[in-house]
Amino acid sequence: MQQIINFIFKNSLRLLFLLLLITSLTLTIQSHSYHKSQFVSSANDITGGVYQRINNVKEYFYLRTQNDNLAKENAYLKQLLYNKPDTVIASTELIPAGYEDVKVIQSKVINNSFNVHENYLTINSGTKSGIKVDMGVVNSLGIVGIVEKTSKNFATVQSVLNIKSEINAKIKSSNHFGSLRWDGKNVGFVQLVDVPRLASVKKGDTIVTGGRSVIFPENIPIGKIDRVYIDKVTNYYTISVRLFNDMTNLGHVYVIENVKRKEVLQLEEETKKDE
Repeated sequence: MQQIINFIFKNSLRLLFLLLLITSLTLTIQSHSYHKSQFVSSANDITGGVYQRINNVKEYFYLRTQNDNLAKENAYLKQLLYNKPDTVIASTELIPAGYEDVKVIQSKVINNSFNVHENYLTINSGTKSGIKVDMGVVNSLGIVGIVEKTSKNFATVQSVLNIKSEINAKIKSSNHFGSLRWDGKNVGFVQLVDVPRLASVKKGDTIVTGGRSVIFPENIPIGKIDRVYIDKVTNYYTISVRLFNDMTNLGHVYVIENVKRKEVLQLEEETKKDE
């Protein structure tokens, strides 16, 4: 104990300098948005690199599962393709006319939280790959979340298992809309709220994205109705939805960009100003 006291006494000036340096850097980052954004971006790169290495080890043990999932997805896509009248695309035309409104960027989940109220994922694609804030993230089974922050090579995604998440969704059979949220309880279920009582609702109906969002295209799968309640306060339905996705086991994902999103938001903003 005496040695520790002697060490602190002998190096008191150095320790005081380090303390003041750390304090000043912290205050600078917190009080300036530019420094804060640079710090967050750097932190994303560092933690992203660590997650990438950890994920490389985990990924080796899940190759068979991932290959099976990719094979199922390829089979599904081929079935859609072969049921179209014209299934042949010219070799020079990689993206045919009429398919430019939505861009899809392939990525992979390298870190995933699901045991707290505000869950996030980290994917191994960033601004270098064209990833931007507020892009939707999906996989072969359905929606995953929305891009929250980006760095050059990585991005964090707000999971659908996040109490702050709110996504426009609908009952596929009736087209009645509601807001998709999570109550923070069960990782296998989310809730569709504010669904009007006149809606036709039954257990087993499919819930999909609603199309009123500029983030997700319409009719992306979400899950199936498990239970239906009536909110005593609003007198609207609250629907418990069993997710198609196992949010505790995510691998390959696709990041969706609505190319016309900026145009839509700008027009809506101008309309509000004119009111």
